[in-house]
Amino acid sequence: MMIRDALDDAHQNETPIRLNRLSRNIQQAQDTVYDFLLGIVNKWPPEEVLLEFKRLFIYHVDSISADAMQAIYDIVFSNNEEEFRNTLKRCCYILVNNWDATRNYKPIQELVVVFADPSITRNTASPTLKRLRHWLDGFVQSSDYDELKLFASRYEEKERGPWVSRYTSYLLVPQYVDLKNPIEQREAARALSKQLKDRFKFDLAMYIARSQSNAPSKRVPKNPTALGEEVLRLIKAIVAKRGPFSYANLANIFVNQTQNLAYNQFKQSIQQYLIFSIENQEFVGTLRSKLTEKLDTLYESHDDEVINSALMLRTCNRVIDYLTTENQTEPSQLFVLLLSQGNPITLVVALLKIILICKHSRTHLETRIAELIKYYQNYPEDECAWVVNFLEVFTVTFAIHAENVQYNLIKMQVDETQLAPNIFDPDEYRIFSQLKREAKAELLPSLLNSELETIDPEAILDHNAGSDAVLE
Repeated sequence: MMIRDALDDAHQNETPIRLNRLSRNIQQAQDTVYDFLLGIVNKWPPEEVLLEFKRLFIYHVDSISADAMQAIYDIVFSNNEEEFRNTLKRCCYILVNNWDATRNYKPIQELVVVFADPSITRNTASPTLKRLRHWLDGFVQSSDYDELKLFASRYEEKERGPWVSRYTSYLLVPQYVDLKNPIEQREAARALSKQLKDRFKFDLAMYIARSQSNAPSKRVPKNPTALGEEVLRLIKAIVAKRGPFSYANLANIFVNQTQNLAYNQFKQSIQQYLIFSIENQEFVGTLRSKLTEKLDTLYESHDDEVINSALMLRTCNRVIDYLTTENQTEPSQLFVLLLSQGNPITLVVALLKIILICKHSRTHLETRIAELIKYYQNYPEDECAWVVNFLEVFTVTFAIHAENVQYNLIKMQVDETQLAPNIFDPDEYRIFSQLKREAKAELLPSLLNSELETIDPEAILDHNAGSDAVLE
């Protein structure tokens, strides 16, 4: 039976004491719903859990739990849409987290589809249902629902989805850094983002290993990038920066040399560090002039202080903003200008250099990348190909410089008659990818045994005909 339909808006004029009591009542109602779902999600079949979810939130009738049903009514009756939205989101992510933990992925997709139920937009004479459906429709039209859909998009074929689906690992980052989101949502977003990044790193390593072998083309794994065969030349160019002039070594030198600098000197040094070894002089000139304008007045009240970790973090975050998006909505002028002046690898390397001197800025950078993706997501891929190319180069570069993967170049033969021995010819080298020991449990738990082991694609493919189960 439908719960009583009387609705009272008089609470808007209640005293603070009354409002505090109402707030406690809402929290108690929320806890009742959470406890109910936590109690059934791992005991009942997923289809029955989904049906109960729909009875509570969509149909608002015939739930097996009278307490949970009453709790939903109390939340709706309070006429607080924000609290209802928070309740709905947390309930969704309670289900997502528990199903994901047991690798039960299909119900997650079905949960997203629940909100396409036509009854949500159907007219009703019931004041309770009218308000409930209005709030549900608002949720479906919101970014909160878009965020939920990201958890289902991982199981869709990338070719059939929009181009932004290739970058779901970044789009999830704002969800887990937003402290306003339910803890279940933040945990789910962080876990899925990491899984997708690990999946990409593994797929990239497998593609590199097999595409350079003499294996039949049908046994070469699909290229996980949109760069085609150019991805091999890109990786070789990045990995070639080894030895004393590697990006990691230059970062260590910079950190050591700037430890006791005054902040105004540090701001000058970081500009020199970012443009060091860049051959494109137009890029160098633009970056230097624009950064000087920004950094000269940045935190200038601290100019005479010795640089410290907190000030370095804040500065690196601001430089990332200058290079990506300053208002968290649209691309910065410098981002557009720099990409128009050359290969995206130059800008990507500048961003990489920042992370190598301040690893705690990594999440901030990925949040800004997500904001750029959101800005361009409604453009057809061919109309923003230059941005997509940047994102592909960014993804590959940061996968190569991941903490748990090491890439090396091996020269296949030495040509003693080479006329220009100092010229790097990528065609003379092959790439070998290795997993470090701490990565074994996450990526290849049963296949790697030593401190640092080369990926053997033949052994892996023979061990598991499909690699889907390895990283999921």
